[in-house]
Formats: sequence, structure tokens, C-alpha cells
Amino acid sequence: MRALVEEEAGGDPSTCRRWVRRSLRQLARDLRRRGHAVSRMTVGRLLREEDYGLMANRKCFAGPRHPDRDRQFRQIARLRQRFLRAGWPVISVDTKKKELIGNFRNAGRRWGRAAAAVSAYDFPGDALGRGIPYGIYVVNQGRGFVEVGTSADTAEFAVDVITRWWRSDGRRDFPGADRLLVLADSGGSNGCRPRLWKLRVQEQLADGCGLTVTVCHYPRGASKYNPVERRLFSPISCNWAGEPLRSWAVMLSCIRGAQTAAGLPIRARLNRRRYRTKVKVTDEQMQSLRIRRHKVCPQWTYTIQPRTEAKKPL
Repeated sequence: MRALVEEEAGGDPSTCRRWVRRSLRQLARDLRRRGHAVSRMTVGRLLREEDYGLMANRKCFAGPRHPDRDRQFRQIARLRQRFLRAGWPVISVDTKKKELIGNFRNAGRRWGRAAAAVSAYDFPGDALGRGIPYGIYVVNQGRGFVEVGTSADTAEFAVDVITRWWRSDGRRDFPGADRLLVLADSGGSNGCRPRLWKLRVQEQLADGCGLTVTVCHYPRGASKYNPVERRLFSPISCNWAGEPLRSWAVMLSCIRGAQTAAGLPIRARLNRRRYRTKVKVTDEQMQSLRIRRHKVCPQWTYTIQPRTEAKKPL
């Protein structure tokens, strides 16, 4: 058995990990050809005795570390503490994984007397649409707000959600606050590169709401440290695990039925507005922004001030 496995085995030259590239059924067939009457179950037991196991891929490599990664984390911590001490709002934002709405399988399991019967194939044409949950986690309070879009995950959609949160909850919960700290990933609709994200923050949050907005982007490959991921999205995923999202109402009820990591209910609403993609922002529009990049990691941290009134920079 050991000689047969050695022919089909590979290993890591720097560790003791090893693997076999053939199935138990194939190994059992080869052993029977050599005169050994064994089943695949016996082959599996013999492999375990040789310290082999059935392994799946494990995601653990986030890519090369950016030289400014630690500096940006320290800057985020510093700004976050400064805003919290001053009583200014700190929000963590991101787009959760898009979900097909229909009678489709949803990963996970839930208690019940029978498994839910769902479609064998996840064809987008059979879906009612694709839900795009954009979440806001208010770090000061531990509260969550989710808006489910039905169109496209664009920068305009992301800023619309933040603006609606501010006008409905933010200015009520933080009376007199004129500054806002936004913690976001470095990619996606609220990434550090899209021009439209900065333009809409200027027009809707800074000019429209009179806020001085400081945006801190997490370095590439560090999105798991964004508070919205584990404090808002994780409870939602656990709550709808194994539940087919057959309609928009089911999706919204699953979100509202979850609680943030702080134990508070999550508000959710549906956004049926159609958002255009591939919107071009001109150089003239970018030059009109009142944006100041910070000295530390300027590609990831910047402050956008209202153009209608002069304010002290951070």
C-alpha cells in the first residue's frame, strides 16, 4: 500500500504535509490488480494510518503586503478614536455578496422537519432579480442599516444609501455633528479609485448635507477587518442560512430578523431605482472637488469639505 501511494503522492518540500492525487476507488482497483482483495473503505483506513486525510483548499494567502499597510491601520485607529471621543459619527460601509432572488439553494442549514425543495440550477433567467445589499454599521452605537438594491452596485448607489441613512437616522442621532468618518474597502463601489464615488460624496454628503467627510480605505486584502463585515453581515448570513430567498420580502425579513453584534435590530429597505453604469467623470469635475488628501497614506485617506462654506480641515 505504501509503495502504491508513493507513486501517486506529492508533498510540500518545506513541511511534512503530503497529498495523494488519485481517488480511493482508483487506488483500490490498482491494488486488486496486484492481487490484494481490498475495498475503497479499507484503502481509506490505510491512508489515515499513514497520516493522510481528505482535505479541502484553505484560503489563507491575501497577496503581497503593501508597505503602507500597517501605517494605514494605525491611522484608521487614530482617526476612529478621535471621532468617537468627539461624539462625531463613525460608519463602516460595504456591499454584501449579491444574491439571486428566487427558489434557489442558499448555503447553510437550519432546523426543520424537512429540507426545502429548490431548483436544481441557479439560472439568472429564472430569478426575480439580483439583490445587492449595501450595509452601514454605525460604530458609535452598534446599529445597522441595509438597503437592498435591484439594479447595479455603483458609487451613486452607495452614496445614495449613506445619504438616506444620514437624513433619516444620522442627523437625529448625532445632533449638531458636522463631521463624518467613513470606513470602507479600497475596491468596489466605494473604493479609493472610482472618481464617481468622490464626486457623489462631494455633491450629496458634503454640499447637500453640510458634512465634512473623512474617508479611510482599508488596504487591499484587509476587508475582513472592516467592522461591517463581522458585526453586520455575519449575523445576516447566519440568520438566512439554509433559507431560500424566494422573494424580496423574504430577503428583507431575514435581514430585519437578524441583530448586529451589539444585539440591536437591523433596519432594511428596498431600493428599486435604476442606476447607470460606466458613468464618466471629467477632469473638470474632479478639479472642482474640495478634497484634501492626508499626509499619511494619501491614496487611502482624504477629507472632502462642503464647497459652500469654509471649514477647518482635520
